[in-house]
Amino acid sequence: MSNVITEQLTQAGQKIEHDSFAIVDSEAGAHDAYRDGEWQIVRRMIHATADFEFNGLSQFHPAAVEAGIEAITQGAAIVADVEMICVGLSKPRLSHFGMATHHFISDEDVIAQAKKDNTTRAVQAMRKAQQQGLLDGGIVAVGNAPTALLEVLRLIKQGKARPALIVGMPVGFVSAAESKAALSELDEVPWIITQGRKGGSTLVVSALHALLALVEARQKQNS
Repeated sequence: MSNVITEQLTQAGQKIEHDSFAIVDSEAGAHDAYRDGEWQIVRRMIHATADFEFNGLSQFHPAAVEAGIEAITQGAAIVADVEMICVGLSKPRLSHFGMATHHFISDEDVIAQAKKDNTTRAVQAMRKAQQQGLLDGGIVAVGNAPTALLEVLRLIKQGKARPALIVGMPVGFVSAAESKAALSELDEVPWIITQGRKGGSTLVVSALHALLALVEARQKQNS
């Protein structure tokens, strides 16, 4: 049975999506390193990028999937490093679960503070999210700015923030791989990462959409 909320709205769209996933499954090869819920996320990331290297580059905290499902069930806020993630997420799907997205990187006060402190806008944006209480119990979604991820890690280690889940997939050449490696050493907060330089907002969006689909499937099963 198909999901109602988290699938394509037309039969033609559903067929294309289902056929695409079937191709991913047939060509991906072994994925024994991932549990079922984890593989549902990885396969959607492959589907979004046509890059089979994510079967291997994707890494999960042992509690990540269940933490994501619980956060969505509770209608957790999503705090993104860039607007692209917020735009990419399906508003009807988020609305169904009572979720809202937040990003502050273009706010005037964030820009002014970044200039004053000689930091990045991404750092100040996460500080603003923390000051507004959005990081505690929220889902942190980072697809672009390693400094945003490093700032969230700093806040966690100082006891100033406790997200429900971090989807940390910044892309790039400066500190991207390092920030994700640092996140992978975190035990107290669940996380999902892509190892190395590869990442991006598209991957974060696809991972979150996969989690939304898992929640809907579980709710249907329980009903």
